[in-house]
Amino acid sequence: MYLLGVPMPGVWLSPSGAGSVDGMAQQPSGSRTGSVRAWLGLLVVLGPVLLVSMDGSILFLAMPRVSQALSPSADQALWILDIYGFAVGSLLIAFGNIGDRYGRLRLLMIGAIFFGLASVAGAFAPTPELLIAARAVMGIAGATLLPSALAVLSELFTDPKRRAQAIGIFAAAFAAGFAVGPIIGGVLLERFWWGSVFLVNLPVIGLFLCLAPVLLREVRTTRPGRIDPISVLTSAGGLLLAIYGIKHAAAEGLTVSAVAPAVAGIAVLTWFSVRQRRLEHPLIDFSLFRDRTFTLAIVTGLLPLAAWSAAAYLAGIYLQSVLGIPVLRAALLALPGAVVLTITCIVTPMIIDRVGKRTALLVCHFSIAVGLLLLLPTTVTGGIGWFVASTAVAGIGYGISFAVVADTAVAAVPPERAGSAGAIAETSNEIGNALGIAVLGSLAAVVFRLQGPDLAPTLDETLQVPELATAVVVDAKSAFLSGLHIAAATAGFLHFVLGILALRWLPRDRVAQTADRETAPAR
Repeated sequence: MYLLGVPMPGVWLSPSGAGSVDGMAQQPSGSRTGSVRAWLGLLVVLGPVLLVSMDGSILFLAMPRVSQALSPSADQALWILDIYGFAVGSLLIAFGNIGDRYGRLRLLMIGAIFFGLASVAGAFAPTPELLIAARAVMGIAGATLLPSALAVLSELFTDPKRRAQAIGIFAAAFAAGFAVGPIIGGVLLERFWWGSVFLVNLPVIGLFLCLAPVLLREVRTTRPGRIDPISVLTSAGGLLLAIYGIKHAAAEGLTVSAVAPAVAGIAVLTWFSVRQRRLEHPLIDFSLFRDRTFTLAIVTGLLPLAAWSAAAYLAGIYLQSVLGIPVLRAALLALPGAVVLTITCIVTPMIIDRVGKRTALLVCHFSIAVGLLLLLPTTVTGGIGWFVASTAVAGIGYGISFAVVADTAVAAVPPERAGSAGAIAETSNEIGNALGIAVLGSLAAVVFRLQGPDLAPTLDETLQVPELATAVVVDAKSAFLSGLHIAAATAGFLHFVLGILALRWLPRDRVAQTADRETAPAR
């Protein structure tokens, strides 16, 4: 089996159950039948991949409608958005190991079924609490789909060149899902109620369940050790406690009920990290972070997704609730940035050998920083041009991040640790997507609470208060915009700092050595 293009020991199982050792009895890579099956299998696998990434962002433009229908509190609204990302990110590595032992295709099928059922539950959820629960189940199911899809895909393409092409398409589809999620949501909301953004998953899931058993084979590996349940529970529980405290503090201030969960979450995560160093087969191998290149790659997987998710969520509210733009037009305004992101993700692997990963990472962080700063001139009366320019410029960096993070992380570690590096890289993307809304979204909420008219904790709730004076409406919109500006400036500054670190930590000669260990030996 291959994980992120790196050879890993394993077996594939035929539908009859007979297994073959990887590399000894695989299907002829040159056969026409095998080639057609491989590319058809890729199309089938891309369905769940698109859904998992798309559902991380599809609610960004839908939240004003959700708020009107279910009236969630400020912290409930944030949980609706990011409980999904936390569930996916917290369980990716655990489900990757489970799939290795019990079968990737089996886990794919089970995950797809639960993803579809949770989508139906979310679409018809009558309360914020039930919607949060449905999103959590969707996230758990999504965590089964991503690593298993990549492993099954790697079995389909035994030729290294075609496998690299397939993994590139996989990465581009994952990036495109994040980018087009708000756009698809906006198009659906123009004609249907907010729950339709979840029901769009059902046709894709149904098609996958019908075709996957025909086109895909079972994949298992011989990874050592057992899954540590305590590590899984403490990693997920610590994250949720810490973020709950942050959200609660943003909505209600530094109260005991907010600080206590945050402190408890940090303590649990600290104990989790200490425990990993003592385990023979840890859930996360923290020793990998001793390598600066690996560390920078993982942070590059996390921070751009955090910035993108927070900016997309806050900008969606800005366009609809501040400027009063219809949801479909707001979705179309996000299209240029989505196109730039997807194209950049596709072309980056083609030019990386010429420019080097150091240059790519510099462009990544500095373009995101500039793009985020382009949101600062927006006002309560206008700023559409600045928004479009921001998404297009930052989209270059976001696309590069999707394209190079996993490969950079894997290339920075010894081959026998490539599986752990790849799993951490995938996890950083999902955690970053959730952290962006949790942390930067909470920062914007704090600013609104401090500067707003103090009638309600969110802009949408404030605007629903009857008989508001014009001056109060302007004050509320200005307070929200201040929160957006501060969140964007904070994320932009962090990306500028990461760009400086990349400049200092990644010398040209080292990037040349790690750009492609198989095809570009060091000079």
